[in-house]
Amino acid sequence: MGKRKKSSRKPTGPKKKVPLDTTFTCLFCHHDNSVNIRVDRKEGVALLVCKVCDQRYQSKVNHLTEPIDIYSEWIDAADAAQNEAPPRRPTASSSRAAPRAAAPASDDD
Repeated sequence: MGKRKKSSRKPTGPKKKVPLDTTFTCLFCHHDNSVNIRVDRKEGVALLVCKVCDQRYQSKVNHLTEPIDIYSEWIDAADAAQNEAPPRRPTASSSRAAPRAAAPASDDD
């Protein structure tokens, strides 16, 4: 058998939403709360700017995009740019011939 309902209990309202952050730590200068993100849903663009080192990132947004999503995209884009192999420079050629290895001695005796 279950407990009886208390008549003095009142219905609770909806839980309060905790607002998400809009300022973050910069990946390049490592200053806390230096990166601001402005989301312009009307234009469909978000702009991320660091106040200290003036690093910028721009991305397209939709009606579900939040500032943390833009920050995550920026981290992914920075990692992808860092992991790209740097272009290889061609080796310099000289006018002198490369030294040849000595031919192995043969025993024909």
